[in-house]
Amino acid sequence: MKTKKGFDFSVLMGAAFLMATSSIGPGFLTQTTVFTEQLLASFGFVILTSIILDIGSQLNVWRVIGISGKRGQDVANMVLPGLGYVVAALIVMGGLGFNIGNIAGAGMGFSVIFGMDTVTGAAISAVIAVSIFVFKEAGVLMDKFTQAAGVVMIVLTLYVAVSSAPPVGEAVMKTFVPDVIEPLAIVTLVGGTVGGYITFSGGHRLVDAGVVGKEALPQITRSSVTGVCLTGVMRVFLFLATLGVVASGLQLDPANPPASVFKLAVGDIGYKVFGVVMWSAAISSVIGAAYTSVSFIRTFSPKIENNYRWFVIAFIVFSTVVFAFVGQPVKTLILVGTLNGLILPVTLLVMIIAAHKKSIVGDYKHPVWMSIFGVIVVIMTAYMGVLTITKQLPKLFM
Repeated sequence: MKTKKGFDFSVLMGAAFLMATSSIGPGFLTQTTVFTEQLLASFGFVILTSIILDIGSQLNVWRVIGISGKRGQDVANMVLPGLGYVVAALIVMGGLGFNIGNIAGAGMGFSVIFGMDTVTGAAISAVIAVSIFVFKEAGVLMDKFTQAAGVVMIVLTLYVAVSSAPPVGEAVMKTFVPDVIEPLAIVTLVGGTVGGYITFSGGHRLVDAGVVGKEALPQITRSSVTGVCLTGVMRVFLFLATLGVVASGLQLDPANPPASVFKLAVGDIGYKVFGVVMWSAAISSVIGAAYTSVSFIRTFSPKIENNYRWFVIAFIVFSTVVFAFVGQPVKTLILVGTLNGLILPVTLLVMIIAAHKKSIVGDYKHPVWMSIFGVIVVIMTAYMGVLTITKQLPKLFM
């Protein structure tokens, strides 16, 4: 199916779902349940803040990448020679850490569904993810897979949200007037939704598919906004599902908090259903993290460009091997989300500078309000990142 401009609609939706499912990974599921248990309805404020930061980040990045037709590392090198290599290093390191968390989530999902240990489940999941990139049409397969995974997650989470009967009125009120504001929760959720590689995942997919240039701006904007909306919908559903459980006084299992939400809400069937949701979130994020991280080094060498699928496979395999020696998947996911949020200020600032360079975007005029909004996001996330490192992060190891 083609759009009026001749662009493949499935590619546009594929890019949106790639970004959304990368955002709605196992880290997001774990972080949401853990922080909702701690903050209760006030976690709605964290969600609202993260959505605002999400919009500010995605619109700036997607437009610059789409208009220029260049990937993030190439844009950065045009802003300042050599900077692209620094950005690529940050993204790849963050993506690797994130993918270890994704693999951990896949193992958790399989543990719920089949009762196997998380390491074995992670290994099987890695094989499935690798199988997609064995084929030459990996991009098309990736688009279809992430769309299917996204629909499954949203529908099943909505079912649990309704079943848990959350205090919606209180949730709405505390979203705007929270009892407590927790910087760690904000920077962690931002890191899990728009930090690091996630900000560039959909944009790079559009570049690979040829959806670039000023004439593609409506499609680029629509795809990015769709991705943000999908993430927002899932975010709200999971928050309400968790809130309904914890508000009733039930205790979550610290070994697997998100899975226990589904079990406490709808019984043993819900526990198995969540295994499907967790695994869907994990496997789609494994694919997104590996694909996007490798896309940041593709243009540095013809060998990588011509064999990028095998580099993606190696990325997935390495992440799995590392996880096998890490353990404690819940803490891994929270820690990775926090560190990944620290990458956002650097990469977003680079994109904002690029948006006003004619050598990169030509005669395209980047909206001033969008740049201002982006700078605000940079300042906020940089501040929250420093605050987290100096005061909050050590609490995870107590």
